[in-house]
Amino acid sequence: MSQTLESPAANSSELGASPSIPASIQVRNVAFTLVSVAIVVLMLQFMQPVFLPLVLGGLLFYALDPAVDRLQKWRVPRAVGAAGMLFIVIAGCGGLVYTLQGQAVTVIDQLPAAARNLAASVRKMPGAEPGAVEKVQQAAEALQDAQKPSAPAGVTRVQIEQPVFQASTFVWSTSVGVASAANQLIMVLFLTYFMLLSDQLFKRKLVEIVGTLSQKKVTVTVLEDIAGQIEQFLMIQLMTSGVVAVATGLALWAMGLQQAALWGLLAGIFNSIPYYGPLLVTGGLALVGFLQFGTVGMMIAVAGVSLLITTLEGSLLTPTLMSRASSMNHVAIFAGLLFWSWVWGIWGMLLAVPMMMVLKVICDHVEPLHPVGHLLGD
Repeated sequence: MSQTLESPAANSSELGASPSIPASIQVRNVAFTLVSVAIVVLMLQFMQPVFLPLVLGGLLFYALDPAVDRLQKWRVPRAVGAAGMLFIVIAGCGGLVYTLQGQAVTVIDQLPAAARNLAASVRKMPGAEPGAVEKVQQAAEALQDAQKPSAPAGVTRVQIEQPVFQASTFVWSTSVGVASAANQLIMVLFLTYFMLLSDQLFKRKLVEIVGTLSQKKVTVTVLEDIAGQIEQFLMIQLMTSGVVAVATGLALWAMGLQQAALWGLLAGIFNSIPYYGPLLVTGGLALVGFLQFGTVGMMIAVAGVSLLITTLEGSLLTPTLMSRASSMNHVAIFAGLLFWSWVWGIWGMLLAVPMMMVLKVICDHVEPLHPVGHLLGD
């Protein structure tokens, strides 16, 4: 009897073993992914003037769309309702800026004097000695004075002093930046208005290109869930920032701090920046409290009140209002904050959390992106 010997390759194929992917293909896929990510990041940085109005307009659209929809149900034409809501936003922001512009100008005018007072207070502290940098600076100034030619007898030396910093000069020198910001604001408002008018247009077109009837129904459900969660998140963010602004302003006013309303507004705005925002406001209020009252106790009290309000809001109010499906873990928030602040600067810090929230909601509702949404979730 003759026996046939089977090769190991044949045995492995009969057992159903899958062939391994060559290492060259894996390296090529990883390199292609890294290059694609780098191109996207460079586009985000280079095309910031284009993407930033789109993001601001989209967030403003989701914040105003529920009110415009309600007005439409009350038989108000959508064009009129959208224009009315935008007018309310513009009037509210304009009135707030007009009311607080005096306090803002006062703070800007007081910055040089506050810096001098702070330096004098530090020098008066017991045990304070000039550091190495200050000694080098003093030696350089002495050497520079020694090299100056002495004035002849009978000639009076004239010293030209630099003009004092003025807020009007600062505003005039930054007029180009103000004009650019106004142009961006106008584009955002027009973009938001057109998005409010065409609320159902893109949804209808997206549903039309989907294949079967069941897929159309699923697409409509997913779009409505995404819009609902984003609108809920933005409304909660606006409400909590408003609560922080009002509570901080009233507490600082009761303590007798100057420009309390302005600092309350800044606390509400920076409250949308996790971690960094409350720390920046707390540090600024500590400095202002020390310069105004001159005691360490009042400095700690002013800074402590602000930090206490933001801590209570972040640990009690926001978790109560925010659903678990909309929550993100702290590592994802901090990583997103670092990334967007590097890409778009201060605007990236302000918009990092809303954009991360939008990304998480989309990933939770799009099946191929479920792992990313799970990674960002709490």
